[in-house]
Amino acid sequence: MKEYNIAIVGTGAVGKTLIEILLERKFPVRNLKLLATSRSAGQLVTYGDQEIIIEETRADSFEGIDLALFAGGGASKEFAHEAVLRGATVIDNSSTFRLDPTVPLVVPEVNPEDVKFHQGIIANPNCSTIQMVVVLKPLHDAAKIKRVVVSTYQAVSGAGQEAMEELIDQTKSLLQGQPLEVKAFPFQIAFNLIPQIDVFVEKGYTKEEMKMVHETRKILHDDEISICATTVRVPVLRSHSESVNIETTVKITPAEARNILRNAPGVVVVDDPANRSYPMPIYTSNRDEVFVGRIREDISTSNGLCMWVVADQLRKGAATNAIQIAELLVKYQLL
Repeated sequence: MKEYNIAIVGTGAVGKTLIEILLERKFPVRNLKLLATSRSAGQLVTYGDQEIIIEETRADSFEGIDLALFAGGGASKEFAHEAVLRGATVIDNSSTFRLDPTVPLVVPEVNPEDVKFHQGIIANPNCSTIQMVVVLKPLHDAAKIKRVVVSTYQAVSGAGQEAMEELIDQTKSLLQGQPLEVKAFPFQIAFNLIPQIDVFVEKGYTKEEMKMVHETRKILHDDEISICATTVRVPVLRSHSESVNIETTVKITPAEARNILRNAPGVVVVDDPANRSYPMPIYTSNRDEVFVGRIREDISTSNGLCMWVVADQLRKGAATNAIQIAELLVKYQLL
């Protein structure tokens, strides 16, 4: 099997998870280069039985690289095109290119063929969008979704490693009666909910909420779907949860929806309320699948369904999805 020279740009929570998943999924890596800011340069990271020194990211860092995995942040704007100019294919976890009409926005279970149209850069969607569209796609194929109302309960992992550490530290401080520090978020996150993720934009929505609107339409190739999102940060370390309400053109029953989703790629149905069986972050963390349960009829409308969707943000919501895209590039001989 052909092997590839890989660069990972960013060594925070997503970057570390990318390293783990390359190993887990046995991606054909010839050489792995780790790139980050000058602050992290010189640190050692274990990759299998190797120790790799993190290098500072520069334009010439991508010479000889086949695939560059950007873990998110500002590096994409500065270096993604530089990587492409030097012959690398870029899979980018930031929001920089997601709505660029020339850049495919890909979830492999949903729109794998879109990778074939890339011009050097492929965008990884927002974490909350990824898990939702994995569930929406098979239902949309079966009954054509007209409208989506989604409320998210997003873990602090979505804000990075420092946010995870802040939740732990604040929890300890509160339990010990000590003063706490607020840095990663605008407010205390321990024992609290923050109904704002990212900045506010038009009509009182946040940027995170509008990402779910625009990205979902782009991935599903359907600009006619009406979508309303409310995104909330919750004091959970890993795995985002979502309450998703859909209205379809053709009525489907909860039983039909369960059967459709049981046969959908990347989906696990956990739906037995009588036995208190439903998805929760404690069960979905460190898993790659998207879990769905609480599937029930929306009693307020004739063609509606309600459901509860949970997935690990660091894995399926970021790193795993990126590596799955890389696997598609190998499959289609695009690397």
